[in-house]
Amino acid sequence: MASLFQGVCHLPAWLLLFLPIWSLSDGEKLLVIPLDGSHWFSMHSVVHQLRQKGHEIVAVVPEVSVQIQPSEHYTMEIYSVPYTKEYLEAEFKRVGHQIFTPQPFLEKFTKTFARIGNIMTLLFSSCKQLLSNKELITYLKESAFDAVLMDPMFLCGQIVAENLSLPSVYFSRGIPCGLEFQATQCPNPASYIPKFFTSYTDHMTFPQRMWNILVSSSEFLSCSLLYSSHEELIREFLQQDVTVPELLSHASIWLLRYDFVFEYPRPVMPNMVLIGGINCGQEKPLSQEFESIVNASGEHGFVVFSLGSMVSEIPMKKAKQIAEAFGTIPQTVLWRYTGETPPNLANNTKLIKWLPQNDLLAHPKARAFITHGGSHGIYEGICNGVPMVLMPLFGDQMDNAKRIESRGAGVTLNVLEMTSKDLSDALNAVINDKSYKENIMRLSALHLDRPIHPLDLAVYWVEFVMRHKGAQHLRPAAHDLNWIQYHSLDVIAFLMAVVLVATFISLKCCLFCCRKCFCKKGRVSKSSKSKAE
Repeated sequence: MASLFQGVCHLPAWLLLFLPIWSLSDGEKLLVIPLDGSHWFSMHSVVHQLRQKGHEIVAVVPEVSVQIQPSEHYTMEIYSVPYTKEYLEAEFKRVGHQIFTPQPFLEKFTKTFARIGNIMTLLFSSCKQLLSNKELITYLKESAFDAVLMDPMFLCGQIVAENLSLPSVYFSRGIPCGLEFQATQCPNPASYIPKFFTSYTDHMTFPQRMWNILVSSSEFLSCSLLYSSHEELIREFLQQDVTVPELLSHASIWLLRYDFVFEYPRPVMPNMVLIGGINCGQEKPLSQEFESIVNASGEHGFVVFSLGSMVSEIPMKKAKQIAEAFGTIPQTVLWRYTGETPPNLANNTKLIKWLPQNDLLAHPKARAFITHGGSHGIYEGICNGVPMVLMPLFGDQMDNAKRIESRGAGVTLNVLEMTSKDLSDALNAVINDKSYKENIMRLSALHLDRPIHPLDLAVYWVEFVMRHKGAQHLRPAAHDLNWIQYHSLDVIAFLMAVVLVATFISLKCCLFCCRKCFCKKGRVSKSSKSKAE
């Protein structure tokens, strides 16, 4: 070893420059099939870390993308899609407008389901375009990848993995209608696990448990409606009659952005790895612009307000209400906002088009975080110990807000019905009531107290799957059983049959013995009577 080291030391200086490049050839080759939007934020950090460790990465992305950009960390392979960037941006604006429009419950439910259906239609059309790109599919087959990293919301990833016979790693926060638990055969009792969109805690009343079970029983139907077109695509491309849950069950590892500090405790399977808080990176120094704003906030500190990447402008009437509320607090407010400036904007409120959210929340002067309740923002609030005012807009955000509120770390407001006073009171509560700060700091301490950072854990398991060509040893035998066998209905039926047969035989024997006994008594009484005569 010493001689080898000495040999390296005597290499020409120009040759040493190429050693890092040569070392990359020792890494594996990873195919990444991501989902655009906020889903890409956390996955990108995993891709970046894998590249730093010397792995070659190829990302298959649509030609129209909002968040996925070219990078030195991966090679991009582009496929065409039947929509434009202008169409996507218009859809985002339309969704934002609908969110802030009051609607009856039934109409709101119908439009929410229709919105999810539109997303699934977009994903289906993208997938069809990808699979029909024969040149790209041929390139992927010839590239000798070791594994596929994907978002299971975009089913095309697993279809490609099946076609290429590659092990797959899923990166997910959750799938509508609880499909991940169907696909993994994970126990999912409705008695204490609240279903999506119910906004329940894990301690439900009897009426809540009843409604939770009804929602649970309807999940299969909603999944079938959302993914019916994908099943046709699966049969067409793979030439197999496979359902969506069966297809997803082939994943080697599920990287779930869960942490039971935030989520309610529940059963998980051996191939489910919890990486909640993966987006909580090391904070970076603030730019001079933000540093000056933060320092000028004085002893009162500042509040961060963002409604996520999809909603950066809101109707003027609501913007004026919010601006009025901000004028009642002494803190400086940093508001991510791109719309028209409200005429009543107070001097303590700064409208900014983009915020370094995590870096601001990590600052010791951060007093509160107003968020829409997306999981990325909530984990950043937990990591940095900042109490929250939650304004959930759609999707899982209502459930997320309930989780934070139930732990005493934030206050939830109905963004449609709230008044300026409601927002002002909520901010004063989370800033001035010490219990909110104490509770969020307790959650933060629990969340950060772990033997390995979630990002390192995610990278480890991706590398594990690449090294061992999957993780078949973690796949439970439940996948090999049908529904009757899984619930032991055949065993129960057999045992019931044995009990019934045994009971029947026992009754017959008893009846036979009773007849014998009574018959003998009858004969004895008759014979004694005749003798007496």
